[in-house]
Amino acid sequence: MAQFSRIEVATAMKDTGMVPLFYHPDIALGKKVLKACYDGGAKLMEFTARGDFASEVFLELNKFAIKDLPGMILGVGSITDAGAASLFMQMGANFIVTPSFREDIAIVCNRRKVLWSPGCGSLTEINRAEQLGCEIVKLFPGDLYGPNFVKAIKGPQPWTSIMPTGGVSTEESNLKAWFDAGVTCVGMGSKLISKEILNNKDYSGLENTVRKTLETISKFKD
Repeated sequence: MAQFSRIEVATAMKDTGMVPLFYHPDIALGKKVLKACYDGGAKLMEFTARGDFASEVFLELNKFAIKDLPGMILGVGSITDAGAASLFMQMGANFIVTPSFREDIAIVCNRRKVLWSPGCGSLTEINRAEQLGCEIVKLFPGDLYGPNFVKAIKGPQPWTSIMPTGGVSTEESNLKAWFDAGVTCVGMGSKLISKEILNNKDYSGLENTVRKTLETISKFKD
């Protein structure tokens, strides 16, 4: 079962301001990436379960996080149905992220009191997700909508918490635009954990990038 309550996860997302996204089939490599992000100050990681046997990889990474990375909150993304959500929650996923809004996933996550963050692209979807108990809405794909969309939503609904994924980079101007618009946190994948870093196994470089990005974010978030 989850090691952290949905309120603890939502609080960590808000306090940290960033959720790194990562997938790789190599368990040993995954552990090194997870530790580099942890050492760089990231409190959360979204394992994007996109490959064959991804559940087996996640299981080992979560065991590693529980044993060796105290306080690390590991969740799962790219979940598309309730069955997959249930499978990963059995393995201790602390939060579930989806590319689209799915009520079946909301139901199984709420039953276990696990935070779920659905990909939404309209005010109607956001409102329905919040009616079903969503704490933080994922704006996806973020680069399609941009910071102005967030600003427009936050006008009539200042209580809405938004996490854009896609279109977020480590550049200060990019992060400033998102946080000035009112996002709660950002999801960041290949712009943070690049193919170059993985190919070169530059884990110390990744740690430094994570640390610097979090320092930049801290200047802009509430």
